[in-house]
Amino acid sequence: MSGFDAARLVLEDGSELRGQPFGASEAIAGEVVFTTGMVGYPEALTDPSYRGQILVCTYPLVGNYGVPGDELDDLGLPRYFESERIQAAGLVITDLCKQPSHHSSTRTLDEWLHGQGIPGLAGVDTRALTKLLRDKGSMLGKLIAGPGEPTFVDPNARNLAVEVCCTEPQDYRVDETGPTVVLIDCGVKANIIRSLLRRGINVRRVPHDHYFLNDTFDGIVISNGPGDPQTLTTTVNHIKHALALSVPIFGICMGIQVLSLAIGASTYKLKFGHRSHNQPCRDLLGDESGTIGTRCYLTSQNHGYAVRRDSLPDDWQVWFENANDQTVAGIRHHSRPLSAVQFHPEATPGPNDTNWLFDRFETQLREGRET
Repeated sequence: MSGFDAARLVLEDGSELRGQPFGASEAIAGEVVFTTGMVGYPEALTDPSYRGQILVCTYPLVGNYGVPGDELDDLGLPRYFESERIQAAGLVITDLCKQPSHHSSTRTLDEWLHGQGIPGLAGVDTRALTKLLRDKGSMLGKLIAGPGEPTFVDPNARNLAVEVCCTEPQDYRVDETGPTVVLIDCGVKANIIRSLLRRGINVRRVPHDHYFLNDTFDGIVISNGPGDPQTLTTTVNHIKHALALSVPIFGICMGIQVLSLAIGASTYKLKFGHRSHNQPCRDLLGDESGTIGTRCYLTSQNHGYAVRRDSLPDDWQVWFENANDQTVAGIRHHSRPLSAVQFHPEATPGPNDTNWLFDRFETQLREGRET
């Protein structure tokens, strides 16, 4: 652990919390947000949606199962992580486990953060900190675990997607006779790609601002990603043109916000966002086939922006609703295969309750090829 003895988290309202530094001896600035997930810190920290954010874990013990290795799976994707590196700017926890125990562990959380240049702060009453963020809203902050003190920086003021998306198109092919989707990478999680490939869907992954309309494809997936969707003006414009095509479109997390902006709806910043593995979402419509009826699902979520319900055009419906605060958690077109959800059906971390949404999208793709 770092030997810096003045480690602290400073919030823009003047609050200051001291603790023990670990990871890298750095001083960084970002947006301070909290997650209530009990496990899943390797996946959460590598989730591109956390880019530019200082992550606060409410669960008191973190690091007890260590950090797994960097190997790839049979599809060429990170086996244990959601991207190739830690994306969060910093980590704040209560208790750091220094001697983890798990068969897949290759290093401690402290060693992992240190190796990737990410500072951490332990010994903080994160539940008290979470109450502060819950009441006042997410705030800008500075995690000072090394020399110097940065100025406050709002990461949402810049286009964060360009920092985490691929730099050029990448093709993943698993079935030469299967459908192909263009995956618009706004900061995609590895398990979204994996969930498509394992259904025999070929993926052409493109940067968020790539002009893909001249490509050959059977459908479009708009991925998750960090920051304010209104910074993605080029992406939104491309989707506006894509809506004229007769292909299924499926958005995930930021994908619902980008799709909503493309159809003329609006988005807004939530007070403190939804970052947990147990957000209850009510299905208000059920599946078109009648196979799956209306019910409530536990979902994994990680976002700070949402779609304004009353801004949706008349030919769109609210499909899912967050049961905690009634925010829009999913939208669906009345008659066309166009839909998006605010949560993460691919999970990692979190429940797999809504994994059937990928099956539904696969069916739409294959039916579209037959018409």
